[in-house]
Amino acid sequence: MSLSRPPIARRGVAATLAALLLATAPAGAQLPTLGDAGAISSSAERKLGERIARELYRDPDYIDDPELVEYVQSLWQPLLAAARARGELTAELDERFAWQVLLGKDRTINAFALPGGWLGLHLGLVSVTSSRDEVASVLAHELSHVTQRHISRMVAKESQQTPWVLAAMILGAMAASRNPQAGGAVMAGSQALAAQQSLNFSRDMEREADRIGFGVATQAGFEPQGFVTMFEKLQQAARLNDTGNYPYLRTHPMTSERIADMQSRQQLSDHGPVQPTLEHALMAARARVISNPGVDALRATVVEADASGFAALPRVRQANVLYAATLAAWRLRDPAAVSRLMGRLDAVVAGDPTGQRLARLLAAEIALALGDNTRVLRTLDADSKRRPELLLTAQAQVQSGKAAEAAQRLQTWVATQPRDAAAWQLLSSAYAAQGQSLRAVRAEAEARVAQLDYTAALDRFKAAQDLVRRGAGGGDHIEASIIDTRARQVESALREQALER
Repeated sequence: MSLSRPPIARRGVAATLAALLLATAPAGAQLPTLGDAGAISSSAERKLGERIARELYRDPDYIDDPELVEYVQSLWQPLLAAARARGELTAELDERFAWQVLLGKDRTINAFALPGGWLGLHLGLVSVTSSRDEVASVLAHELSHVTQRHISRMVAKESQQTPWVLAAMILGAMAASRNPQAGGAVMAGSQALAAQQSLNFSRDMEREADRIGFGVATQAGFEPQGFVTMFEKLQQAARLNDTGNYPYLRTHPMTSERIADMQSRQQLSDHGPVQPTLEHALMAARARVISNPGVDALRATVVEADASGFAALPRVRQANVLYAATLAAWRLRDPAAVSRLMGRLDAVVAGDPTGQRLARLLAAEIALALGDNTRVLRTLDADSKRRPELLLTAQAQVQSGKAAEAAQRLQTWVATQPRDAAAWQLLSSAYAAQGQSLRAVRAEAEARVAQLDYTAALDRFKAAQDLVRRGAGGGDHIEASIIDTRARQVESALREQALER
C-alpha cells in the first residue's frame, strides 16, 4: 500500500527521482528472477545512471562538503567491503558500476538509489539521525537495492521502454521540480507517463533490501540496533501530518511487518546498543545548518547554545549544539559569537581526538573565509593526507603565495583520486597562480570529466590544444601529449552518448 504522492512540481530533484525509481507497487507483483535475461545489462544500467548523475552534479542542491563527504565515505566503504565479502556485490558489478554517494543539501528526509550504482543522500536525513549506525542502515538498504539489480528488474518489466526513454522521463520530472512548464513539455506523452507508473519497487524487493542490508551492515561492524531505531523514527514520522519533509516515507513506507522483522533480527544478534559518538554529533550538526540556512533557523540555532538547560545536556548533545551554533553564527556574520562559541566547543571536545580534529577544521574553514591564511596553515597539519585538510590547506597556500606547494600535493592526490572534481579545480587554480596556463586548463577539463560533463571537458581540452598550437601556456611535450589523448577519449565518450540516444 503506497502513500499518496504530491505533484511532481512540488518535489525536490532527489525526491522526484526517488518517487519515480523507488515507489512501492501493489503486493504480489511478479518479479523476474535475478538471472532473468529480460533485465537490462549492467553496462546499459551504468550508462543510464551516468546520464541522471550528470544532471544531479549540475543541480544547485548538490554539495561536495569535504567533512561530510569524508564522514559518509567512512560509512559507505565498509558497507561496500562487507557486500563484497558476502558475495552480494559481484565482481562484474563492482567493476562496472560507479558506487558513489552524492550529497544534496536539501533538508528533507530522503535517500535514494539510482541505476548503475549511484546513490543520493539528503543532509536532512543525516541531521535527524542519532548515530552513525542509523545512517549506515539507510545506506545499506539502498546499496542492497542496487546489488540485487532491483532497478534493472523494474526497467525490464516495461519492455517497450528503452533505458534512454526512461532517463528522459526522469530528467523531465527533474525539470518539473524547477519549472512546471518546462518539465511538462518533456514529460508530455502517454509513453513517458506509462513508464513512470512501471517504475515501482514491490514489497518483496523492500523486504529483500531490508534483509540483505541488515546482514551487510552488521558484517561491516555497525550495530543492528541502528536499523531498529531508524525505522522507529520513520514510523513516528509517518504518524504525523505529511509536510513534505519525509519523502523517504513515500518511497519506503514503514510497515509494521518490516519493523517487526528488523526488531526480531536485532534481538537474535549479540551486538550491543547504539553508542552515540562526538563525530556523528558534530557531522549531524553540520548537516543541519547547511541544509537549513534560513536566517531565522540560524538565529534559533545560536540561541539554543545559551538555553537555560544546556549544562544538563549529555556531552554528545552539547557538542552537537555548540558545533551547530558556531557554524550558524559564522553564517550570520557574527564574529564575536563565533569566537565565544568556538571556545566552548573546544572545551567540550577536549580529550576526544576525532572531535578535536573536526573542531579544528571548522576553525580553519572560518579563518580561510576571513582571509587569515596564516591561521589556517598554523591550525592544520600541512602533511595530512586526509581530504578536508588537503583542500583547506591548498586553498590557503594558493592565496598566500605558496601555490607550488599546493600543486605538488594536489598532483599526488588526483593521481589516485581522479574523480575528485574539487581537487582538480583547486589544482587548476594552483597552476594558474604559477603562470602555468596549459596545465591549469587541463586540470579544469579533468574537473569537468569527474562530474561527467564531457561537453564542457572537451571545450577545455580544445582550449588547451589551442594554447599548444600558439606556443603559449608554459607547457611541455608530455603535457601536450596527455591533453591530446584525453581529448580523444572524451570525444569518444560523447560519440557513444550520441549513438545511445
